[in-house]
Amino acid sequence: MKKLLCIICILCAALSLAACGGKTQEESAAGFKPSLDKNTRCAITVAGSYDNFEALEAEFDRFNTYYPNVQLSYVKLDDYNNILATALEGKDKPNIFFSHTWMFGNELYDPVFARMEDLSDPALRLNLDCIRPGLLSHDAEGHVPMAPVFSRTYGMLVNNDLFKKEGLSIPTTLTELVAVCKEFRGRGYDSPMMGYSLKASGSLMNTIAYPQFVATLADKPEALALANALDPAAGEYMRPALETVELLIREGCIDIDACDQISDNYNQVILRFFEGDVPMMLCYGDTVSGTRKRESQSEAFARSPFAYSFSPIPLTDKGGYFIDSPSVEFSVNKDCENLDMTNEFMRFLITKEELNEMAAVKRLVTPTTDLSFDSLFAPFARIPADRTMSPEVLGIRDPLTVQLRVAAFKVGKGELSIDEAVAMYGSFE
Repeated sequence: MKKLLCIICILCAALSLAACGGKTQEESAAGFKPSLDKNTRCAITVAGSYDNFEALEAEFDRFNTYYPNVQLSYVKLDDYNNILATALEGKDKPNIFFSHTWMFGNELYDPVFARMEDLSDPALRLNLDCIRPGLLSHDAEGHVPMAPVFSRTYGMLVNNDLFKKEGLSIPTTLTELVAVCKEFRGRGYDSPMMGYSLKASGSLMNTIAYPQFVATLADKPEALALANALDPAAGEYMRPALETVELLIREGCIDIDACDQISDNYNQVILRFFEGDVPMMLCYGDTVSGTRKRESQSEAFARSPFAYSFSPIPLTDKGGYFIDSPSVEFSVNKDCENLDMTNEFMRFLITKEELNEMAAVKRLVTPTTDLSFDSLFAPFARIPADRTMSPEVLGIRDPLTVQLRVAAFKVGKGELSIDEAVAMYGSFE
């Protein structure tokens, strides 16, 4: 009887494992189950502005385990922003395309929005709940025309090993930041913080100023209305952010002349950081995406690799901010061929597991609620909710950002005083 019971238990366990095995294969993507004929033959094209998109192509391969006869491809459109509307009307119109929140309110993109499918339609069964709510944009009717696949923020690459070597702690407040920079300078590090400073766009000044300006406007709705209207009266709300820029330069945390030797905010920022003598490198989250590939391209890093992370800049004595914005978003062309299979691919992709996987490959901030899965960006997961802000949800518009970007650059370069920059709000181009 005991032997018989053991045999029955073994058989039950085997059946259970087989069932689980089938479920794992069918539901490897957060419960994804194919809902269409697995033998369907068709083609799906994703159009975007990236030169290449290996992370997405890896998702194509994963999707093909469910639908082996679906041909998926990515194409780059030259002059993407200007040609997109035409491409959506052409003979070879894409099924899915890059879209951006800054397109909202711009009449030039009305034809593009007219082609976008409402991704919040329950019939599509997209798991939008896995995405951080602050990243989802809605149109006037409450529809969701685009879904973020990557997000971005502002921060600093931190050489963790350098802090450890010098016996210093990574700063979490502005006071600590100034103090640790003083310590580094005393030990021969001429510019404890570095970044790109040749032009206003992408400059380290904006990386410092923008999060603090957003925080100031978030606390004052009346100020946001003035700022979006480019009212000169809104200039005063830039003052705290501009004062922080000036403080860090005045206190010797940043050597602008040394930063001017960095020729771009992507490749050269990363390679300069990989030299190994920069404790903190100011940059955007999008810049971080290029670090893995350049680890082998940097002779200095290949020779002496070190641990690093991406952290918020501690701009106040309460700490830093997490400015949570979408980076790349996908929209579905509702007039495309093979719309059912296109939506099936989107249902597969918009899951916590697949979005996290793609973010890890691309080395960008995931748009999902599982922010801490990647140790590189984990410091942002520790930012409290009251210091996490989504400019798109707040209603911050692009013309406003131009004013701060230019003002912060000119103050940082010493071309304008803070008072002069404040008075000029609304006139910067």
